[in-house]
Amino acid sequence: MPARALDRARELYERGWAEQAKFRFPLATRLLKRALVRSERADPSPERAAIRARIFYTLGLCQGETSGMEFAVEAFDSARQEIETIEDTSTRTLLSASVDHNQGLMVMRMGQPELAVEWFTRFIDSVQGDFDQNGAGENRALLQVLVNTLLNRGFALAAVRRSEQAIADLERGIRLAREHELAHLYPFLVHASGNVHKQSGELAEALRRYEEAERIFRADDQPALLARLQLDQAEAMLMIGLSDEAGEHLDQALPVMRKEKFGQEIAEVEMFRASAALLDGQFDLARRMAKRSERKLVRRGSTWWMMAGLIELWAHGRHAMRTKRISNALVQKALTLSAELSANHLVDESRLALLLAARLEIRRGRLADAEELLEKVPGPRAVTPLDHRMQRRLVLAELALAKGSRRAALAHARKALDELGRVRDQLGGLELVSATAVHGRELSELAIKLVLEDADARRLFAWLERTRAQTYRYEPLETSDNNEVAERIAEVRNLSWAILRHGLSGQPTAELRGKLVKAQREANRLGWHSQRWGKPRPVADLGEVVAELDQKAMVSFVVSDGEMAAVVVAGGRASLVRLGHAAEALESAQKLHFDLNALAPDHLPPALVQVIGSSAHRQADRLDELLIKPLAHLIGDRELVVVPTGTLYAVPWGVLPSLHGRPVATAPSATAWLAAAQAGTPKTDRVLVVRGPGLLFGQGEIDRLAVQHEKATVLSGDKATAAEVLTHLDGADLVHVAAHGEHETENALFSRLELVDGPLFAHELGRLRKPPAHVVLAACELALNRIRPGDEALGFAGAMLAGGTRTVVAAASKVGDEASAAAMADYHRALIAGAAPAVALAEAMAKDPFRRPFLCLGSG
Repeated sequence: MPARALDRARELYERGWAEQAKFRFPLATRLLKRALVRSERADPSPERAAIRARIFYTLGLCQGETSGMEFAVEAFDSARQEIETIEDTSTRTLLSASVDHNQGLMVMRMGQPELAVEWFTRFIDSVQGDFDQNGAGENRALLQVLVNTLLNRGFALAAVRRSEQAIADLERGIRLAREHELAHLYPFLVHASGNVHKQSGELAEALRRYEEAERIFRADDQPALLARLQLDQAEAMLMIGLSDEAGEHLDQALPVMRKEKFGQEIAEVEMFRASAALLDGQFDLARRMAKRSERKLVRRGSTWWMMAGLIELWAHGRHAMRTKRISNALVQKALTLSAELSANHLVDESRLALLLAARLEIRRGRLADAEELLEKVPGPRAVTPLDHRMQRRLVLAELALAKGSRRAALAHARKALDELGRVRDQLGGLELVSATAVHGRELSELAIKLVLEDADARRLFAWLERTRAQTYRYEPLETSDNNEVAERIAEVRNLSWAILRHGLSGQPTAELRGKLVKAQREANRLGWHSQRWGKPRPVADLGEVVAELDQKAMVSFVVSDGEMAAVVVAGGRASLVRLGHAAEALESAQKLHFDLNALAPDHLPPALVQVIGSSAHRQADRLDELLIKPLAHLIGDRELVVVPTGTLYAVPWGVLPSLHGRPVATAPSATAWLAAAQAGTPKTDRVLVVRGPGLLFGQGEIDRLAVQHEKATVLSGDKATAAEVLTHLDGADLVHVAAHGEHETENALFSRLELVDGPLFAHELGRLRKPPAHVVLAACELALNRIRPGDEALGFAGAMLAGGTRTVVAAASKVGDEASAAAMADYHRALIAGAAPAVALAEAMAKDPFRRPFLCLGSG
């Protein structure tokens, strides 16, 4: 019976250990306590003492997670008492090391990483001699504990910003895991190395490491481990500026954590959710989530409550600055929290709290106090997060401005944006680059406001180019073959097609839609690493733009403090025109977009056409009055290049009375337009014509184009597959696609063209080695973009422009098949006659502008 009791205790221990490894601490605790009861029935022996020691130190880890450090320490002490009764040296060494390892892990989880490093180092030093003498492979059990401890010491070293030592530990662990086939530890080490690279500011490398670990966890069907990884991925995404994507990760992780009864991780998810809300300017939500997280962490006795407290404090401070109700108590709270963070070796966080206090003092007019606080915030360290760096520059700029030095304020803004640009240059795909703009938003707004107040058109032009649409500043993408990305995109395409079939046949689609969202997310993240930018182009110089414009005019719209203005470059000079309140123009642009969508169907009843048409004309007239007529004395009857802002991106300028029949090219920035214009006039040697399924008038349109372009390659019917179209897009001079399309608001790079085997996504355009020069998208809405801060416009047409296509003709709203076919016939007729794209489009739109709402994007 005693022997059976020990066997049963061992079995329960192993089950409990497996559950704690999956972060199922309550279940693990129950199993381990049952194991203790069973072990008490066994006769005293070294084997009994060893299994009881293992039960106690594993129980300590679980109870620390669920009940607090006091219970954990009690269990660790009990484990050491059992170990003292064991005579065998190697067993004592292994068990003692395991206790030290678990106690270090628990201390780290309680927010004391410096102390955790001491516990982990104590173990590593104690076993190093044994490995030096006998070799690492002789005692496999001890080797596994060593690798695990290297992993956790790496975590702890990273937490106290000793990144080089952390990486050394983790790389050693990775090497040992590979050499000795410790496959169960390998993904944890990769995950940890992602954390260290994240804390070192190497965000693209961090995301790559996370992706590698995620693939293993998914393949092994480890939802609990995946949820913990997603928490760290979300933090990296927030550091870049991907608040939406981070929110999705956290939303996926939280139900799993609740189901598995995680402890501290749930509080951490809430903390990062608060951070995402703060990034999006949702201050009330940020405060609520941070407070909820803080309460949980305080109950656990974890000093990480200060991190949640810092987010809550910033949300409170931002709200107070917005309402201009800043109390002395709020400043003092920031100073107190800064001291507590510093005492716990959270250096950058301590400085961020000081920056908040300084910023509040500036807003209260207490400049001497603010300056004194800023003297306590030295320049950033190599590991200081990007958003902290931007905040420091912002506070310095605001102080300089408050002291009357506009020049110094602009200098700080310039240095900050230069630093942001250097970070952007290290990143990969379009989503990452466009997202970074959020961190420079306040500095950009401050700089634009100051330059506008000076009414200096030349300087405003330069600052607009410095602050907007940085995604389009790079040389064409250098792509790499990535079979995994291609496979995931194929999965997305197949799922999209299956959802369509199921919907038409009345079958349920909920499960398929869930799979589609998951596949889109995975493809999106893989795409972050499969694309690489060429070198960044210099910001366009006004002189270069003037020379390239020649007889054309450029109009760059900007909104600052709720006011709309335009910089007009025409006749060799730049002029500033103030256009009044922005809200009305932006609202009219949105209403016009809705009206054009409603007018799109080919055969609307005449009465409905009259009602909707009247509304559309009113909005177009109003936009003309607000935006174009005030510029008439500067632009005359010149061809235009328009650089929009916000909802103006969706305006088909040919519907405005003053621009009826006038060639207009739309570009995300003067820099992007200049690069496209200097690339030369597109040829028409290699022509591709594509017809997608389901078009009522598509066949006649394609037939006409095939006649007009005699050497054109035509893909229609079964040949119009995504793979075939991509193959022929590569290196084409002129591409015409007649197909249905859709802009994806929430995930712009999955905006799509519908082809015979499913959609072709904007995401896939990054795989082109030589982008087509001139693309015509006779499809709905594919000129639409998701607009991030800094007018970072991203969508199907935008992805083509960023990839190096010079000109894209597309619609920003829905278009009827009949109207689209007629417009494109007129467009190609003018194109073949020698007209430039913007001229050809103006002629085609002039016949029926409200039902032919196309834009000429890029160069005209």
